[in-house]
Amino acid sequence: MDEIYGVYTRMFSMINQEVRTRRLLPLEVVEGVHAPEAGEQLPLYEFEPDPETVLDELLPLYVRSRVWFYLQQAAAAQLASQQRAMKSATDNAQQLIERLTREANQARQAEITQEISEIVGGASALAEATAQS
Repeated sequence: MDEIYGVYTRMFSMINQEVRTRRLLPLEVVEGVHAPEAGEQLPLYEFEPDPETVLDELLPLYVRSRVWFYLQQAAAAQLASQQRAMKSATDNAQQLIERLTREANQARQAEITQEISEIVGGASALAEATAQS
């Protein structure tokens, strides 16, 4: 393989997640903030046992830590999305409950009003019938 990339969902906040692609291998050489200027001598480092052996030991650890980071970010983003979806579902269910409760109360009120009207109408008719006899 020439290159290895990691694709994951980066979580910035509960609302904001973004898909990212990062190159794992080969490593990129990035100049630091304190890069030596022209003519400035670099510090000498000695590696024991030797630079190749140190790199051979550290490179798998680096890749493993990056993959673990990507997995953790993706898991956090998934949980945030699930929480957001559940909150939305809960809010929608609450609105539906309120609307249906209101409709049920209005239907019950209309039924009670209808019954009262029938009772009053019946009492008026009975009172008229009694008055005429």
